[in-house]
Amino acid sequence: MGLRARLFGSSPGKGERVRDEDAAHLANWARSHVGVEAFVEPKTTVTPTTVVLVANDGAWTRRAVGGERGARKLGHDLRIPVYDVRKTGYPQRMRDYDARQRILRKRAREL
Repeated sequence: MGLRARLFGSSPGKGERVRDEDAAHLANWARSHVGVEAFVEPKTTVTPTTVVLVANDGAWTRRAVGGERGARKLGHDLRIPVYDVRKTGYPQRMRDYDARQRILRKRAREL
């Protein structure tokens, strides 16, 4: 039995590994924003399980996390709450942020 299996209960299945650059991006992003929460998105036929980190102001980022277990471990490691997007939906502040960004991009094009 490998070290990872002893620490985490079992070794990851095919496609369940978090890439180092994704883990580093999510950790850095969470440290540089306030009020970050994680929302786990389910695996689909075309995308792996992903996590969306959403900050207090609605800014967000998305990365693959190696399954739901990887997302929960990420939340534990970063000390942020983790929600299942199928149960909670996306937070309104995320939609509001996207709407503000669209307005700002439109204004910038008009100048």
